[in-house]
Amino acid sequence: MFDSEASADAQAQAASQKAAGAKRKKLFAGLAAVIVVAGAGYGAYYALVGSHHVETDNAYVGADVAQVTPLVGGPVRSVAVHDTQVVKQGDVLVVLDDSDARITLASAQADLSRAERRVRGYLATDQSLAAQITARDADQARAAASLTSAQADLDRARVDLDRRKALAATGAVSGDELTRAQNAFANAQAAFASAKASQAQAQANRLAAAGSLAANAVLTDGASVETNPEVAAARAKVEQARLDLSRTVIRAPIDGVVAKRSVQIGQKVAAGAPVMQVVPVGAAYVDANFKEGQLRKVKIGQPVELEADLYGGSVTYHGKVAGLSGGTGAAFALIPAQNATGNWIKVVQRLPVRVAIDPADLKAHPLRIGLSMKATIDTRD
Repeated sequence: MFDSEASADAQAQAASQKAAGAKRKKLFAGLAAVIVVAGAGYGAYYALVGSHHVETDNAYVGADVAQVTPLVGGPVRSVAVHDTQVVKQGDVLVVLDDSDARITLASAQADLSRAERRVRGYLATDQSLAAQITARDADQARAAASLTSAQADLDRARVDLDRRKALAATGAVSGDELTRAQNAFANAQAAFASAKASQAQAQANRLAAAGSLAANAVLTDGASVETNPEVAAARAKVEQARLDLSRTVIRAPIDGVVAKRSVQIGQKVAAGAPVMQVVPVGAAYVDANFKEGQLRKVKIGQPVELEADLYGGSVTYHGKVAGLSGGTGAAFALIPAQNATGNWIKVVQRLPVRVAIDPADLKAHPLRIGLSMKATIDTRD
């Protein structure tokens, strides 16, 4: 009896073990099937999608920030904006005291008026000197006529004297008449010398007038009052002074948001000193730092999908690869890595990739520089 019961128990235990083994086999088969299906699914995903996309979460929003600096120095009269304020191109940001600039402009305008009058004097002097040359020509002609007349008188006096001397030897001419003839000859000689000197003086005066005209012509040759170099230089100073006056009002160079405002009313600022920045949030871009092994198929113009940590996965930005940096971050570091040292460990490098964002997406969901992004590039040609 006991033998039959033991045999029945052994048979039941064997059947139970056999059922458990069969169940285990089914479970392992199911697990293997799941793994095979998952592997096949991942392989299909990688072949169709994953192999054509590269992504990184080492990406940040950037923008070409406009540095606002005064072009002229002076005390600050008023500040029209504050940090975080949205401004448009041309909006007034800061107004400087313009008293000095106005005085400089008035002085430059006075110098311009003086230069114009001086050049008009040059032109009038040209006419006067030309008239003087005409007068000197007349003087020369008159001196030449006087010299000719004096020469004729001298010749006549010489002939009379010679005749009187010849007659005086025979007693036909008195001594008094001979003396008068000698005096007349001496007077003719003096008149001739005077006429000759007058002619030389007239020639010298004419040459002096011509030289003055030539010297004055250098100042006016080929130019009117408007185009004269002196007037042009004075006008340039007026324009510079007027420009400096306009620069006492500092305006926004671009559309954007004011940041890092450091200027206060009453502060005296120097030309070129930064007073604030304007961030063009409407023209923001993303610098995505991809590993060097991810860039084999990346090309300019490929589409990019972006997600911002600010909005999460509910908002997707669209963009395009705008360019690849000329070097890695390590290459442009303040203290670059010295890979030629003996204790060298290879570190995978990252290369910044510039991504241009669709302006419509930026307008719908604005970003700020420095925000974290996730970038995925579709590398299919």
